[in-house]
Amino acid sequence: MQATAKAKNLKQSPYKVRQILDIVRGKNVNEAINTLKFTNKKAAKIILKTLNSAIANLSSNDEAYDVDKFYVKTAFVDGGPMMKRWRAAAMGRAVRILKRSSHLTIIISQKGSN
Repeated sequence: MQATAKAKNLKQSPYKVRQILDIVRGKNVNEAINTLKFTNKKAAKIILKTLNSAIANLSSNDEAYDVDKFYVKTAFVDGGPMMKRWRAAAMGRAVRILKRSSHLTIIISQKGSN
C-alpha cells in the first residue's frame, strides 16, 4: 500500500528544496517527521506539510495501516513556472531576474510492499 502527495507552485527554488529533501528520502516516516521538525529551513516546513498530507491520504483507503511501517519511498522536486522580473543595471541596461518555483511529490510506501 502506498500514498502520494503533491505540492505545486511552491515559492522556492527546486535547488533549495532538494537540499532538504535529500536528507529525508528513504527514511522511516516518523524519523523523517522528527528530522524535518528540527531543521531550520523554509523548505523543511513545506516538505513536512506535504509528508503529513501523504499520511492523511492513507486514510482514504479502507485498509487498516500503521504509520510506523511506512517509509519515504520516492521524493522529488521539479521546476515550476518562473516569474520574470527586471532590475536596473549600469549604463541604462536592465538585467533579468528569474523568481523560481517548484513542484514537490512525495510517495510513502509500506516496508513489505513495492
